[in-house]
Amino acid sequence: MKIKEFNNENFCLDSKTAEILYNDYAANLPIIDYHCHLDPKQIAENKNFKSITEVWLYGDHYKWRAMRTNGIDEKFCTGKNTNDWEKFEKWAETVPATVRNPLYHWTHMELKSAFNITDLLNKESAKEIYHKCNLKLSSTEFKPQDILKHYNVELFCTTDDPIDDLKYHKQLGEENNEIKMFPTWRADKVLVIDDSINFLNYILKLSEVSDIEINSYQTLLQALQKRHDYFSELGCKLSDHGIEEFYADEYTEIEINLIFRKSLQGIQISSKEALKYKSAILHDLAIMDWEKKWTQQFHYGALRNNNARLLTTLGSDTGFDSIGDLAVAQNMSKFFNKLDAKNQLTKTIIYNLNPRDNELVATMIGNFQDGTISGKMQFGSGWWFLDQKEGMEKQINSLSSLGLLSRFIGMLTDSRSLLSYPRHDYFRRILCNLLAEDINKGLIPNDQKLIGGMIEDICYNNAKNFLQLA
Repeated sequence: MKIKEFNNENFCLDSKTAEILYNDYAANLPIIDYHCHLDPKQIAENKNFKSITEVWLYGDHYKWRAMRTNGIDEKFCTGKNTNDWEKFEKWAETVPATVRNPLYHWTHMELKSAFNITDLLNKESAKEIYHKCNLKLSSTEFKPQDILKHYNVELFCTTDDPIDDLKYHKQLGEENNEIKMFPTWRADKVLVIDDSINFLNYILKLSEVSDIEINSYQTLLQALQKRHDYFSELGCKLSDHGIEEFYADEYTEIEINLIFRKSLQGIQISSKEALKYKSAILHDLAIMDWEKKWTQQFHYGALRNNNARLLTTLGSDTGFDSIGDLAVAQNMSKFFNKLDAKNQLTKTIIYNLNPRDNELVATMIGNFQDGTISGKMQFGSGWWFLDQKEGMEKQINSLSSLGLLSRFIGMLTDSRSLLSYPRHDYFRRILCNLLAEDINKGLIPNDQKLIGGMIEDICYNNAKNFLQLA
Protein backbone atom coordinates (compact mmCIF):
# COMPACT_ATOMS: atom_id res chain seq x y z
CA MET A 1 0.00 0.00 0.00
CA LYS A 2 1.37 3.39 -0.99
CA ILE A 3 1.77 5.78 1.94
CA LYS A 4 0.32 9.23 1.29
CA GLU A 5 2.31 12.34 2.06
CA PHE A 6 1.03 14.27 5.10
CA ASN A 7 -0.77 17.56 4.43
CA ASN A 8 -0.33 17.46 0.67
CA GLU A 9 -2.79 18.83 -1.90
CA ASN A 10 -4.99 15.74 -1.41
CA PHE A 11 -5.01 15.86 2.38
CA CYS A 12 -8.11 14.02 3.76
CA LEU A 13 -9.13 13.06 0.21
CA ASP A 14 -8.93 9.28 -0.12
CA SER A 15 -9.92 8.77 -3.75
CA LYS A 16 -9.91 10.36 -7.19
CA THR A 17 -13.63 10.95 -6.80
CA ALA A 18 -13.00 12.92 -3.59
CA GLU A 19 -10.26 14.95 -5.30
CA ILE A 20 -12.60 15.87 -8.17
CA LEU A 21 -15.45 16.86 -5.86
CA TYR A 22 -13.18 18.99 -3.71
CA ASN A 23 -11.24 20.72 -6.50
CA ASP A 24 -14.19 21.30 -8.82
CA TYR A 25 -16.88 22.26 -6.31
CA ALA A 26 -15.48 23.24 -2.90
CA ALA A 27 -11.89 24.48 -2.90
CA ASN A 28 -12.36 27.95 -4.37
CA LEU A 29 -15.66 29.01 -2.86
CA PRO A 30 -15.71 32.18 -0.72
CA ILE A 31 -16.08 31.81 3.04
CA ILE A 32 -19.09 32.99 5.02
CA ASP A 33 -18.00 32.77 8.66
CA TYR A 34 -21.25 33.36 10.50
CA HIS A 35 -19.89 32.67 14.00
CA CYS A 36 -16.45 33.62 15.27
CA HIS A 37 -14.74 35.40 18.15
CA LEU A 38 -12.41 37.67 16.19
CA ASP A 39 -11.59 41.00 17.81
CA PRO A 40 -13.39 43.80 15.90
CA LYS A 41 -10.78 46.32 17.08
CA GLN A 42 -8.01 44.20 15.59
CA ILE A 43 -9.73 44.10 12.21
CA ALA A 44 -10.76 47.75 12.09
CA GLU A 45 -7.38 49.15 13.17
CA ASN A 46 -5.62 46.75 10.76
CA LYS A 47 -2.23 46.83 12.49
CA ASN A 48 0.50 44.28 11.88
CA PHE A 49 0.85 41.49 14.41
CA LYS A 50 4.10 41.72 16.30
CA SER A 51 4.69 37.96 16.09
CA ILE A 52 3.17 34.59 15.20
CA THR A 53 2.69 34.11 18.94
CA GLU A 54 0.30 37.04 19.12
CA VAL A 55 -1.95 35.79 16.35
CA TRP A 56 -1.60 32.10 17.24
CA LEU A 57 -1.23 31.66 20.99
CA TYR A 58 -2.76 34.68 22.71
CA GLY A 59 -6.16 33.55 23.94
CA ASP A 60 -6.06 30.07 22.35
CA HIS A 61 -7.21 27.76 25.14
CA TYR A 62 -7.08 24.75 22.78
CA LYS A 63 -3.30 25.11 22.63
CA TRP A 64 -2.99 25.95 26.33
CA ARG A 65 -4.76 22.71 27.29
CA ALA A 66 -2.38 20.71 25.13
CA MET A 67 0.68 22.49 26.53
CA ARG A 68 -0.39 21.88 30.13
CA THR A 69 -1.01 18.23 29.33
CA ASN A 70 2.49 18.09 27.86
CA GLY A 71 3.97 19.31 31.15
CA ILE A 72 4.55 22.92 30.09
CA ASP A 73 4.55 25.48 32.89
CA GLU A 74 1.61 27.91 32.98
CA LYS A 75 3.92 30.88 32.47
CA PHE A 76 4.42 29.74 28.86
CA CYS A 77 0.64 29.60 28.30
CA THR A 78 -0.93 32.62 29.97
CA GLY A 79 2.08 34.18 31.71
CA LYS A 80 2.58 37.95 31.43
CA ASN A 81 6.33 37.91 31.99
CA THR A 82 7.25 35.36 29.32
CA ASN A 83 8.21 36.67 25.89
CA ASP A 84 6.66 35.64 22.58
CA TRP A 85 9.58 33.49 21.47
CA GLU A 86 9.61 31.51 24.72
CA LYS A 87 5.89 30.78 24.39
CA PHE A 88 6.21 29.81 20.74
CA GLU A 89 9.16 27.53 21.50
CA LYS A 90 7.14 25.66 24.12
CA TRP A 91 4.21 25.31 21.72
CA ALA A 92 6.60 23.96 19.07
CA GLU A 93 7.87 21.40 21.59
CA THR A 94 4.27 20.37 22.24
CA VAL A 95 3.15 19.99 18.62
CA PRO A 96 4.71 16.52 18.03
CA ALA A 97 2.82 15.28 21.10
CA THR A 98 -0.50 16.35 19.50
CA VAL A 99 -0.43 13.68 16.76
CA ARG A 100 -4.04 12.47 16.20
CA ASN A 101 -5.37 15.58 17.92
CA PRO A 102 -6.95 18.12 15.53
CA LEU A 103 -4.36 20.65 16.71
CA TYR A 104 -1.75 18.75 14.72
CA HIS A 105 -3.80 19.10 11.54
CA TRP A 106 -4.78 22.73 12.15
CA THR A 107 -1.23 23.78 13.01
CA HIS A 108 0.27 22.45 9.81
CA MET A 109 -2.63 23.50 7.59
CA GLU A 110 -2.32 27.06 8.93
CA LEU A 111 1.46 27.17 8.45
CA LYS A 112 1.05 25.94 4.89
CA SER A 113 -1.92 28.07 3.84
CA ALA A 114 -0.80 31.35 5.42
CA PHE A 115 3.00 31.14 5.25
CA ASN A 116 3.70 28.48 2.60
CA ILE A 117 5.62 26.48 5.23
CA THR A 118 5.42 22.72 4.78
CA ASP A 119 8.04 21.72 7.37
CA LEU A 120 6.75 19.96 10.47
CA LEU A 121 6.78 22.19 13.54
CA ASN A 122 8.89 20.83 16.40
CA LYS A 123 11.66 21.93 18.74
CA GLU A 124 14.30 21.72 16.01
CA SER A 125 12.37 23.66 13.36
CA ALA A 126 10.87 26.21 15.76
CA LYS A 127 13.35 29.05 15.38
CA GLU A 128 13.39 29.06 11.58
CA ILE A 129 9.60 28.82 11.35
CA TYR A 130 9.17 31.55 13.97
CA HIS A 131 11.33 33.96 11.96
CA LYS A 132 9.69 33.10 8.62
CA CYS A 133 6.21 33.70 10.04
CA ASN A 134 7.23 36.94 11.75
CA LEU A 135 8.82 38.25 8.57
CA LYS A 136 5.59 37.74 6.64
CA LEU A 137 3.44 39.12 9.46
CA SER A 138 5.51 42.32 9.49
CA SER A 139 4.85 42.86 5.79
CA THR A 140 2.57 45.71 4.74
CA GLU A 141 0.67 43.10 2.71
CA PHE A 142 -0.15 40.83 5.62
CA LYS A 143 -2.23 42.88 8.00
CA PRO A 144 -5.49 41.51 9.45
CA GLN A 145 -7.63 42.67 6.54
CA ASP A 146 -5.13 41.20 4.07
CA ILE A 147 -5.34 37.85 5.86
CA LEU A 148 -9.12 37.86 5.45
CA LYS A 149 -8.73 38.57 1.72
CA HIS A 150 -6.05 35.87 1.48
CA TYR A 151 -8.54 33.32 2.79
CA ASN A 152 -11.33 34.61 0.51
CA VAL A 153 -13.55 35.55 3.47
CA GLU A 154 -16.64 37.22 2.02
CA LEU A 155 -18.06 38.19 5.41
CA PHE A 156 -17.83 37.24 9.08
CA CYS A 157 -19.88 37.75 12.23
CA THR A 158 -18.24 38.61 15.53
CA THR A 159 -19.67 37.83 18.98
CA ASP A 160 -20.77 40.95 20.87
CA ASP A 161 -22.42 41.85 24.16
CA PRO A 162 -25.56 44.04 24.16
CA ILE A 163 -23.63 46.76 26.00
CA ASP A 164 -20.89 46.91 23.32
CA ASP A 165 -20.81 50.21 21.42
CA LEU A 166 -19.88 48.45 18.14
CA LYS A 167 -17.65 51.39 17.24
CA TYR A 168 -15.21 49.21 15.33
CA HIS A 169 -17.99 47.75 13.21
CA LYS A 170 -19.01 51.32 12.37
CA GLN A 171 -15.41 52.32 11.72
CA LEU A 172 -14.77 49.43 9.35
CA GLY A 173 -18.04 50.04 7.55
CA GLU A 174 -17.06 53.65 6.92
CA GLU A 175 -13.48 52.90 5.86
CA ASN A 176 -13.58 49.60 3.97
CA ASN A 177 -16.36 48.24 1.78
CA GLU A 178 -14.42 45.10 0.88
CA ILE A 179 -14.30 43.62 4.38
CA LYS A 180 -17.79 42.87 5.70
CA MET A 181 -17.93 42.49 9.48
CA PHE A 182 -21.29 42.10 11.21
CA PRO A 183 -22.06 41.98 14.94
CA THR A 184 -23.85 39.10 16.64
CA TRP A 185 -26.07 39.68 19.69
CA ARG A 186 -24.76 37.56 22.63
CA ALA A 187 -26.86 38.36 25.71
CA ASP A 188 -25.50 35.63 28.01
CA LYS A 189 -24.76 37.97 30.90
CA VAL A 190 -28.40 38.97 31.29
CA LEU A 191 -29.24 35.33 32.07
CA VAL A 192 -26.89 34.77 35.03
CA ILE A 193 -29.23 36.07 37.72
CA ASP A 194 -27.89 33.42 40.12
CA ASP A 195 -24.49 35.17 40.09
CA SER A 196 -25.91 38.13 42.01
CA ILE A 197 -22.90 40.48 42.20
CA ASN A 198 -21.90 40.18 38.55
CA PHE A 199 -25.53 40.27 37.47
CA LEU A 200 -26.21 43.53 39.34
CA ASN A 201 -23.07 45.11 37.92
CA TYR A 202 -24.14 44.12 34.44
CA ILE A 203 -27.66 45.51 34.86
CA LEU A 204 -26.14 48.84 35.91
CA LYS A 205 -24.00 48.92 32.75
CA LEU A 206 -26.97 47.97 30.57
CA SER A 207 -29.01 50.73 32.17
CA GLU A 208 -26.27 53.24 31.47
CA VAL A 209 -25.73 52.39 27.79
CA SER A 210 -29.46 52.16 27.07
CA ASP A 211 -30.26 55.31 29.05
CA ILE A 212 -33.17 53.46 30.66
CA GLU A 213 -33.54 53.11 34.41
CA ILE A 214 -33.92 49.38 34.97
CA ASN A 215 -36.12 48.89 38.03
CA SER A 216 -38.43 46.11 36.83
CA TYR A 217 -38.49 43.20 34.43
CA GLN A 218 -40.44 45.34 31.95
CA THR A 219 -37.78 48.06 31.97
CA LEU A 220 -35.11 45.37 31.55
CA LEU A 221 -36.86 44.24 28.36
CA GLN A 222 -37.14 47.87 27.21
CA ALA A 223 -33.40 48.36 27.67
CA LEU A 224 -32.62 45.14 25.83
CA GLN A 225 -35.01 46.05 23.02
CA LYS A 226 -33.30 49.41 22.58
CA ARG A 227 -29.90 47.72 22.29
CA HIS A 228 -31.35 45.03 20.03
CA ASP A 229 -32.59 47.80 17.72
CA TYR A 230 -29.15 49.42 17.78
CA PHE A 231 -27.45 46.16 16.79
CA SER A 232 -29.94 45.81 13.95
CA GLU A 233 -29.04 49.27 12.67
CA LEU A 234 -25.41 48.10 12.42
CA GLY A 235 -26.38 45.11 10.27
CA CYS A 236 -26.82 42.45 12.95
CA LYS A 237 -29.02 39.56 11.85
CA LEU A 238 -27.96 36.83 14.27
CA SER A 239 -28.14 36.21 17.98
CA ASP A 240 -26.19 33.60 19.93
CA HIS A 241 -26.63 32.03 23.35
CA GLY A 242 -24.04 29.99 25.23
CA ILE A 243 -26.20 27.97 27.63
CA GLU A 244 -25.68 24.82 29.69
CA GLU A 245 -29.21 23.66 28.81
CA PHE A 246 -32.49 24.95 27.44
CA TYR A 247 -34.71 26.71 29.97
CA ALA A 248 -38.44 26.08 29.75
CA ASP A 249 -39.91 26.19 33.27
CA GLU A 250 -43.47 27.41 33.76
CA TYR A 251 -43.78 30.95 35.14
CA THR A 252 -46.13 33.90 35.47
CA GLU A 253 -45.41 37.55 34.79
CA ILE A 254 -45.96 38.32 38.47
CA GLU A 255 -43.39 35.71 39.50
CA ILE A 256 -40.73 37.05 37.12
CA ASN A 257 -41.26 40.61 38.32
CA LEU A 258 -40.87 39.53 41.95
CA ILE A 259 -37.77 37.46 41.20
CA PHE A 260 -36.14 40.28 39.26
CA ARG A 261 -36.93 42.87 41.96
CA LYS A 262 -35.45 40.58 44.63
CA SER A 263 -32.28 40.36 42.57
CA LEU A 264 -32.10 44.16 42.20
CA GLN A 265 -32.32 44.42 45.98
CA GLY A 266 -29.34 42.09 46.37
CA ILE A 267 -31.44 39.24 47.78
CA GLN A 268 -30.11 35.82 46.82
CA ILE A 269 -32.69 33.95 44.75
CA SER A 270 -33.26 30.20 44.80
CA SER A 271 -32.22 27.85 42.02
CA LYS A 272 -35.91 27.32 41.17
CA GLU A 273 -36.43 31.07 40.87
CA ALA A 274 -33.33 31.37 38.70
CA LEU A 275 -34.68 28.75 36.28
CA LYS A 276 -38.00 30.57 36.01
CA TYR A 277 -36.22 33.85 35.24
CA LYS A 278 -33.90 32.24 32.68
CA SER A 279 -36.90 30.60 31.00
CA ALA A 280 -38.66 33.96 30.75
CA ILE A 281 -35.72 36.02 29.48
CA LEU A 282 -34.60 33.40 26.94
CA HIS A 283 -38.16 33.24 25.58
CA ASP A 284 -38.49 37.03 25.38
CA LEU A 285 -35.11 37.37 23.65
CA ALA A 286 -36.26 34.76 21.11
CA ILE A 287 -39.35 36.84 20.36
CA MET A 288 -37.18 39.92 19.74
CA ASP A 289 -35.21 37.87 17.19
CA TRP A 290 -38.41 36.61 15.52
CA GLU A 291 -39.78 40.14 15.18
CA LYS A 292 -36.67 41.16 13.21
CA LYS A 293 -36.40 37.85 11.30
CA TRP A 294 -32.96 37.24 12.79
CA THR A 295 -31.39 33.81 13.06
CA GLN A 296 -30.98 32.60 16.65
CA GLN A 297 -28.11 30.30 17.61
CA PHE A 298 -27.87 28.09 20.70
CA HIS A 299 -24.53 26.64 21.79
CA TYR A 300 -25.45 24.28 24.59
CA GLY A 301 -23.88 21.54 26.67
CA ALA A 302 -20.61 22.95 28.02
CA LEU A 303 -19.63 22.35 31.64
CA ARG A 304 -17.62 25.48 32.27
CA ASN A 305 -14.95 26.59 34.75
CA ASN A 306 -14.36 23.15 36.29
CA ASN A 307 -11.09 24.08 37.99
CA ALA A 308 -12.00 26.52 40.77
CA ARG A 309 -8.40 27.13 41.78
CA LEU A 310 -7.26 28.15 38.30
CA LEU A 311 -10.47 30.04 37.59
CA THR A 312 -9.53 32.28 40.53
CA THR A 313 -6.02 32.93 39.23
CA LEU A 314 -6.53 32.88 35.43
CA GLY A 315 -10.20 33.72 34.89
CA SER A 316 -12.74 32.15 32.51
CA ASP A 317 -12.11 31.02 28.92
CA THR A 318 -8.62 29.79 29.75
CA GLY A 319 -9.08 26.09 28.99
CA PHE A 320 -10.90 24.50 31.93
CA ASP A 321 -14.23 23.68 30.30
CA SER A 322 -15.48 20.28 29.19
CA ILE A 323 -18.48 18.40 27.81
CA GLY A 324 -21.58 18.35 30.02
CA ASP A 325 -24.19 15.59 30.25
CA LEU A 326 -27.46 17.23 31.31
CA ALA A 327 -30.72 15.80 29.96
CA VAL A 328 -31.95 18.37 27.42
CA ALA A 329 -34.58 16.93 25.07
CA GLN A 330 -37.73 17.72 27.05
CA ASN A 331 -36.87 21.35 27.78
CA MET A 332 -35.57 21.90 24.26
CA SER A 333 -38.88 20.68 22.88
CA LYS A 334 -40.89 22.82 25.33
CA PHE A 335 -38.83 25.92 24.54
CA PHE A 336 -39.33 25.69 20.78
CA ASN A 337 -42.93 24.49 21.06
CA LYS A 338 -43.95 27.54 23.11
CA LEU A 339 -42.56 29.84 20.41
CA ASP A 340 -43.99 27.81 17.55
CA ALA A 341 -47.46 27.71 19.13
CA LYS A 342 -47.79 31.47 18.59
CA ASN A 343 -45.89 31.40 15.28
CA GLN A 344 -42.96 33.24 16.92
CA LEU A 345 -40.17 30.77 16.17
CA THR A 346 -37.48 32.35 14.01
CA LYS A 347 -34.71 30.65 12.02
CA THR A 348 -32.62 28.60 14.45
CA ILE A 349 -29.24 26.87 14.63
CA ILE A 350 -28.56 24.38 17.44
CA TYR A 351 -24.99 23.30 18.32
CA ASN A 352 -24.52 20.43 20.77
CA LEU A 353 -21.26 19.76 22.60
CA ASN A 354 -21.97 16.19 23.68
CA PRO A 355 -21.83 13.84 20.67
CA ARG A 356 -24.43 11.60 22.32
CA ASP A 357 -26.94 14.34 21.38
CA ASN A 358 -26.31 14.22 17.63
CA GLU A 359 -29.38 12.15 16.86
CA LEU A 360 -31.40 14.06 19.46
CA VAL A 361 -30.76 17.40 17.73
CA ALA A 362 -31.08 15.95 14.23
CA THR A 363 -34.57 14.69 15.05
CA MET A 364 -35.60 17.68 17.18
CA ILE A 365 -35.12 20.15 14.34
CA GLY A 366 -37.51 18.08 12.21
CA ASN A 367 -40.28 18.75 14.72
CA PHE A 368 -40.26 22.47 13.95
CA GLN A 369 -39.59 22.66 10.22
CA ASP A 370 -42.70 24.34 8.87
CA GLY A 371 -42.16 24.68 5.13
CA THR A 372 -41.84 28.47 5.25
CA ILE A 373 -38.05 28.54 4.90
CA SER A 374 -35.71 25.92 3.50
CA GLY A 375 -33.86 24.40 6.45
CA LYS A 376 -35.46 26.80 8.95
CA MET A 377 -34.19 24.65 11.86
CA GLN A 378 -30.51 23.82 11.53
CA PHE A 379 -28.31 21.22 13.23
CA GLY A 380 -25.13 23.28 13.58
CA SER A 381 -21.70 22.04 12.57
CA GLY A 382 -19.41 20.23 15.00
CA TRP A 383 -18.59 22.71 17.76
CA TRP A 384 -15.62 23.18 20.12
CA PHE A 385 -14.52 19.68 21.15
CA LEU A 386 -16.36 18.29 18.12
CA ASP A 387 -14.95 20.50 15.34
CA GLN A 388 -12.47 17.81 14.35
CA LYS A 389 -12.54 15.11 11.69
CA GLU A 390 -14.45 12.45 13.62
CA GLY A 391 -16.81 14.99 15.21
CA MET A 392 -17.66 16.58 11.86
CA GLU A 393 -18.17 13.19 10.20
CA LYS A 394 -20.55 12.11 12.97
CA GLN A 395 -22.54 15.34 12.72
CA ILE A 396 -22.77 15.04 8.93
CA ASN A 397 -23.81 11.38 9.15
CA SER A 398 -26.47 12.02 11.79
CA LEU A 399 -27.92 14.92 9.82
CA SER A 400 -27.82 12.89 6.61
CA SER A 401 -29.66 9.95 8.17
CA LEU A 402 -32.33 11.94 9.99
CA GLY A 403 -32.71 15.21 8.08
CA LEU A 404 -31.61 16.87 4.83
CA LEU A 405 -27.85 17.31 4.57
CA SER A 406 -28.46 19.19 1.31
CA ARG A 407 -30.03 22.07 3.28
CA PHE A 408 -27.18 22.32 5.82
CA ILE A 409 -25.52 25.77 6.11
CA GLY A 410 -22.07 24.35 6.72
CA MET A 411 -18.96 25.33 8.64
CA LEU A 412 -17.82 28.26 10.79
CA THR A 413 -14.56 28.94 12.64
CA ASP A 414 -15.76 29.73 16.21
CA SER A 415 -12.22 31.02 16.62
CA ARG A 416 -10.34 33.98 18.06
CA SER A 417 -7.53 33.62 15.54
CA LEU A 418 -7.39 35.01 12.01
CA LEU A 419 -5.28 32.04 11.00
CA SER A 420 -8.12 29.59 11.75
CA TYR A 421 -9.77 29.88 8.34
CA PRO A 422 -8.26 26.59 7.10
CA ARG A 423 -10.92 24.98 9.31
CA HIS A 424 -13.35 25.74 6.49
CA ASP A 425 -11.01 23.96 4.07
CA TYR A 426 -10.73 21.06 6.53
CA PHE A 427 -14.52 20.76 6.65
CA ARG A 428 -14.82 20.94 2.86
CA ARG A 429 -12.28 18.17 2.38
CA ILE A 430 -14.03 15.96 4.94
CA LEU A 431 -17.45 16.58 3.36
CA CYS A 432 -16.19 15.80 -0.15
CA ASN A 433 -14.44 12.67 1.05
CA LEU A 434 -17.59 11.34 2.76
CA LEU A 435 -19.72 11.93 -0.33
CA ALA A 436 -17.03 10.37 -2.54
CA GLU A 437 -17.03 7.24 -0.36
CA ASP A 438 -20.77 6.88 -0.95
CA ILE A 439 -20.33 7.38 -4.71
CA ASN A 440 -17.55 4.80 -4.85
CA LYS A 441 -19.71 2.29 -2.95
CA GLY A 442 -22.69 2.92 -5.22
CA LEU A 443 -24.75 4.33 -2.35
CA ILE A 444 -25.42 7.61 -4.17
CA PRO A 445 -25.20 8.33 -7.92
CA ASN A 446 -22.00 9.46 -9.57
CA ASP A 447 -23.83 12.56 -10.75
CA GLN A 448 -21.50 15.56 -10.70
CA LYS A 449 -24.31 18.06 -11.19
CA LEU A 450 -26.34 16.64 -8.28
CA ILE A 451 -23.54 16.00 -5.78
CA GLY A 452 -21.35 18.91 -6.90
CA GLY A 453 -24.28 21.30 -6.56
CA MET A 454 -25.01 19.91 -3.10
CA ILE A 455 -21.40 20.56 -2.05
CA GLU A 456 -21.54 24.14 -3.32
CA ASP A 457 -24.77 24.68 -1.43
CA ILE A 458 -23.46 23.31 1.87
CA CYS A 459 -20.14 25.16 1.65
CA TYR A 460 -21.51 28.53 0.52
CA ASN A 461 -24.94 28.99 -1.10
CA ASN A 462 -27.10 27.76 1.76
CA ALA A 463 -25.50 30.06 4.33
CA LYS A 464 -25.70 33.02 1.95
CA ASN A 465 -29.38 32.48 1.26
CA PHE A 466 -30.33 31.50 4.81
CA LEU A 467 -28.63 34.32 6.70
CA GLN A 468 -29.31 37.16 4.22
CA LEU A 469 -26.34 39.15 5.50
CA ALA A 470 -24.78 40.63 2.39
